Amino acid sequence: MKTKHTAAAPSRAPGGIREALRIDAESTVEAVAARLRQIVAEDLGARGAVVAMSGGVDSSVCAGLAVRALGPERVVGLMLPERDSADRDQVLAEQWAVDLGIEAITENISPILEAAGCYRRRDEAIRRVVPAFGAGWQCKVGYGDGSGAARLNVWYLTTRSPDGDIQKVRLTPDAYRQIVAATNFKQRVHKMLEYYHADRLRYAVMGTPNRLEYDQGFFVKGGDGLADVKPIAHLYKTQVYQLAELLGVPAGVTERAPTTGTYSLPQTQDEFYFTLPLEQMDCVMYGLNHGMPPQQVAEEIGLPVAEVERAYHEIARKRVATRYLQLPPLLVADVPEIR
Repeated sequence: MKTKHTAAAPSRAPGGIREALRIDAESTVEAVAARLRQIVAEDLGARGAVVAMSGGVDSSVCAGLAVRALGPERVVGLMLPERDSADRDQVLAEQWAVDLGIEAITENISPILEAAGCYRRRDEAIRRVVPAFGAGWQCKVGYGDGSGAARLNVWYLTTRSPDGDIQKVRLTPDAYRQIVAATNFKQRVHKMLEYYHADRLRYAVMGTPNRLEYDQGFFVKGGDGLADVKPIAHLYKTQVYQLAELLGVPAGVTERAPTTGTYSLPQTQDEFYFTLPLEQMDCVMYGLNHGMPPQQVAEEIGLPVAEVERAYHEIARKRVATRYLQLPPLLVADVPEIR
């Protein structure tokens, strides 16, 4: 099925898509901070904000925006490592919290995940396709077969044994669903603890998705999709990097590839979920959002037209498939007093 392009006649922005994605970072920061200040105090009646800090650029920018809006004394940075977390993530998050002058709280969530059966349930599913998987092994889940435009919409598991042997196998649907369901405990435990600290302080919980993640449903319902305010959900990933530069986010954060932070093997977000590297995804989504034909986008970013067409289709498909993640709880009948 081909994606239809029915928007108004497109116009080529001066300088192209990448230039169109450039923003006035200072005025954007001030506008977001002003709106955050209003939302937290007036709409939510809160005194401050809790930000879960992963060591990635999105959460680092959100923490910086919270400080601009509320002051460092009213922002808490929450670090939530577990046994699959990379030590470097923790170091980067803690250092940025120090730079911002905010209170930093670290809680290792491995015992909670163990008690919930997160690792046990995940490993049980993995052993359906890699029977030897066990203690000392590492893993990650990836999307497609890695062959570019010909990639299939299938999921693969990559494992590394304690001896260093690497296997890549196609996941069965039931194994894939159970691995995802089990690892989703991680994001849901994160949110449980974010709201614990928010409740005790009468703070708001800040969500950290950028526009690509928010638009494409790259979040867990009841997990990282749950928040009181999402300050960068309207900003493309490349625009988040522009704010990071202005806010002084350390190079250790901004120069590394964005990761999922879910699996024990290193894994980029485009490897797991997005069809293209994030800078190209920004350009393609911008083009689709502004009614630009695939040929024009392909010429500007140096991709085959077929690859842009496939990306357009994937964006539209994911918008439909993940729509339920955006919905509030649905009622079977109206409650007119509560609207």
